[in-house]
Amino acid sequence: MTPEKIYFIAIAAVPVLFTIVFHEVAHGWMAWKLGDSTAKDMGRLTLNPVPHIDPVGTIIVPIIMMIMPGNFLFGWAKPVPFNPYNFYNHINMRKGTMWVAAAGPLSNLLLAIISAFLFAATQRFFPNQTLLTFFYFALFFNVLLGFFNMLPIPPLDGSKVLMGILPREYDRFFMNIERYGFFILIFLIATGVLRLLLMPINYIVEILLFVPQFIFSMF
Repeated sequence: MTPEKIYFIAIAAVPVLFTIVFHEVAHGWMAWKLGDSTAKDMGRLTLNPVPHIDPVGTIIVPIIMMIMPGNFLFGWAKPVPFNPYNFYNHINMRKGTMWVAAAGPLSNLLLAIISAFLFAATQRFFPNQTLLTFFYFALFFNVLLGFFNMLPIPPLDGSKVLMGILPREYDRFFMNIERYGFFILIFLIATGVLRLLLMPINYIVEILLFVPQFIFSMF
């Protein structure tokens, strides 16, 4: 493994892990706010990564990607459980489930915006290459995870958000294809379609960086 690869892993590992954990905690936090304490009772509303570790998504897949050529790192944590039947009586279960699903990508958007401002502030006032790399990775991985999860493919968050928007008669369609969701994703990866779907990520990163860089350039 080259020194550049080791440097990439050392800098990227922390923001990737934090991004994944924060995403899952956001799901559980939203469910809790809507009346369901399942995640809270299971100790999943914590930023401690240990309860969220998935042997495949948090350990095996990232290690494989570290070994493979290129500077790309990705993974996932154990999904945070929730029970929509525990929502408050005034909460519509379909809408509640939609907000629980949306909370993950929205948390990534929030972290991406914060990371963009931290990157721009570091770049403008106390430039340090290690910090700049750290904040850029934090920005990029939050945009990547949030955008990827908003794809309307079950069981990704985007499918549940779409179910909450569309009329109820479409629910059966999403439930029927959810069992094939993993194979659909594998097909999209194998054919290169997923890479095309994720192409807007770089543009989103540039847009998020533009505003804070413009603001700090005036100081």
